Amino acid sequence: MYNILTLNKIAACGTDLLPKANYAISDREANPDAVVVRSASMHEMELGSNLLAIARAGAGVNNIPIDKCSEKGIAVFNTPGANANAVKELVIAGLFLSGRKVIPATEWIKGLKGKGDEVGKLVEKGKSQFVGPEIMGKTLGVIGLGAIGALVANAAVALGMKVYGADPFLSEAGKKRLSPEVKIASSNDEIYQVSDFISIHAPATPETKGMINADTIAKMKDGVRILNFARADLVDSKAIIDALASGKMASYATDFATDDLLCVENVIAIPHLGASTPESEDNCAVMACNEVRNYLEKGEILNSVNLPNVSLDKTGDALVCVISKAADGIADKLAAEAGVTVAAKAAGTKKDMAYTILDVKGDADAAASKLAGVDGVIRVRVIK
Repeated sequence: MYNILTLNKIAACGTDLLPKANYAISDREANPDAVVVRSASMHEMELGSNLLAIARAGAGVNNIPIDKCSEKGIAVFNTPGANANAVKELVIAGLFLSGRKVIPATEWIKGLKGKGDEVGKLVEKGKSQFVGPEIMGKTLGVIGLGAIGALVANAAVALGMKVYGADPFLSEAGKKRLSPEVKIASSNDEIYQVSDFISIHAPATPETKGMINADTIAKMKDGVRILNFARADLVDSKAIIDALASGKMASYATDFATDDLLCVENVIAIPHLGASTPESEDNCAVMACNEVRNYLEKGEILNSVNLPNVSLDKTGDALVCVISKAADGIADKLAAEAGVTVAAKAAGTKKDMAYTILDVKGDADAAASKLAGVDGVIRVRVIK
């Protein structure tokens, strides 16, 4: 029996994939084998000795202590792409709202309540203050061409925009997801120079923190409009406010409101609604629960942020799964040290972490005990 802790409400279409005969699911489990979480912070949580996996029903994992999990041999999963369409649709809404002044216009028109037959004339007289540009023919720069960025780029092409994209980690498979009309920029600087609108879809890392700042804004076109539906830390809020005040920037739309941005003219602050659709929540729950089940029952890793994708079918008596520090020839070393017949093995590395699965014949528990003492090994478990 596996005990699963849910830290947020997880859609039933996901948790129903965990058979009740083998899984006990609760939001009060004290010593879980796995955690499924959405937005709840786990940084102050005690990570128990039983904890094997954490699945984030969403893409970002800022709420999970990744380094601590790696040290303890806990696999951390996310659900890339599961909420991509939901975020893409909100970004496109932000694209329109950052140009056409729909929000201030609808707020203004509320003040005409009670004017009776005068409303029509007052509307015609006052509407000129809310003039804003169309997006057709304008240039959109997309920084980050992952699951969401690629969808945004393709949608903008379909809307008649010229689209440039930049992503230093863009793979050949990623390129194939893009419309042929998306031009791949040589750098972010090229995006800054050519774009009327810029949409940010970069991950939050120490390298990307504050990537939109006074220096990068200075490289942009006058009147640029910026959309940030990725992470708050990617922008320097003070630089945004200063650029709006000077007229360098025309508007800023974000799904990550901070106190200093609220009530600032030409800031469109949305309360983190990117993935807040029933479809997205269902997709994330299904993907997260499948990842947990496949890891617990089969040792399979897919979409882990701290361990490589590895899977191996069991043909022998058991699978011995080993999390260790990355090292040359680690899989061969573990197979040699196991002291049992190894019918097959599969392994991979991610940064400084390695994951190895051995399909063994013989005493798997004894093999696991031996492997636990091998230098660099963090965690060993047996799946029979």
